[in-house]
Amino acid sequence: MISELPQTVLLVIAGLFGMTVGSFLNVVIARLPVMLDREWRENLAAFEADGAPDPTDAPTDSHPAEPKFNLMVPRSTCPTCGHMITALENIPVISYLCLRGRCSGCQSPISARYPVVELLTGLACVIVVWCFGPTWTALAGIALTFALVALSYIDFDHQILPDNITLPFLWIGLLINMYWAIFTDLQSAVLGAVAGYLILWCVYQAFKLVTGKEGMGYGDFKLLAMLGAWLGWSALPGIVFLSSIVGAVIGISLIAFRGHDRTIPIPFGPYLAIAGWLWMLSGDQMAAWYMNFLAPPELVQ
Repeated sequence: MISELPQTVLLVIAGLFGMTVGSFLNVVIARLPVMLDREWRENLAAFEADGAPDPTDAPTDSHPAEPKFNLMVPRSTCPTCGHMITALENIPVISYLCLRGRCSGCQSPISARYPVVELLTGLACVIVVWCFGPTWTALAGIALTFALVALSYIDFDHQILPDNITLPFLWIGLLINMYWAIFTDLQSAVLGAVAGYLILWCVYQAFKLVTGKEGMGYGDFKLLAMLGAWLGWSALPGIVFLSSIVGAVIGISLIAFRGHDRTIPIPFGPYLAIAGWLWMLSGDQMAAWYMNFLAPPELVQ
């Protein structure tokens, strides 16, 4: 039984599993936005053609059909020389270190993003298992962690939070709380999903009314709704508050240390994801800290 394994062994297994899935998350982060863009262009072309396919538009030698592209095919290749990545070159972190961060075919630098995502995902899984132990709660927390890692990087790169991730995980959150009440009860989960969407929708509408600009996207509404479905409505005020602190710290750091252009918008999704993940790990402690921040005991007395 896995529950009988020593904690050190469990943490090592969690770390290795997280890094392995992190390698796949790199594929999701890189390919899912491209897949969505292709789907959008295909839908646009169908709409412009009134949805009626023209037999003369069938693939020909001069206009071949686009090659299949999804999370599984084609196999990963070097973007510079097209070298096919072998299984030995795709071992999380280890391959990057053995190759010294360069393609074995053309010696072009490999982005450090790949091992960073793998290490981050592995470390996050270790922390989840350390907090919850060998339980179903840990397994659910790991699944949510994977989703949040992928969403954060995609939003940072492309300023989008794909429905392909947020909506399925919203329903998963409702289901696990309905049948097992892992993080909260069903009523709180449903209220969390509804309130999570409406809170940021109201903020968006108020900001747009005052400034005439859009302060955030609809993906942020869905991400907070997803977190509400997992963690319950009572977690939402704390998550929003904590995400604001995380955003302020990271935003100031980007401007101070990297010279980030202030005219370029910084996505809010990663901050929500970090805040939601922290709240998942220690909701009770976070709630106590949040309440103490709003009303310190010395003021209450």
